Amino acid sequence: MSFWEKVTGSDITKEMKAFETRVKKLPAEYQAAWEQINTHLWQHSDFTGRKLMPILDGVLGLLEETAADGQRVHDALGDDIKGFCSALLGVDGVKSYRDKWREQLNNNIAKKLGK
Repeated sequence: MSFWEKVTGSDITKEMKAFETRVKKLPAEYQAAWEQINTHLWQHSDFTGRKLMPILDGVLGLLEETAADGQRVHDALGDDIKGFCSALLGVDGVKSYRDKWREQLNNNIAKKLGK
């Protein structure tokens, strides 16, 4: 990865396009699950999202394997996709970027007010 790719984020764009190409080959229920997983995981990424790419690749690989085996998406992920995503991240109650920003804002305001 070149410096320019890091700065512009074009490397992530290429990876996401490759993921979307792979997702289009999956059955419809797997595509819907991917959209939900994608939505839940991106809430917990850092600013660039680079640390999330290996996790997304692993999840997509899992979906591809279970689809190839003829299993339903429910069998692979269970009922709670949000819980599945939390388990992937390794911690229950993982803070999203909004939670982190809210906490930072509250701390800054408390400092300004002298508390």
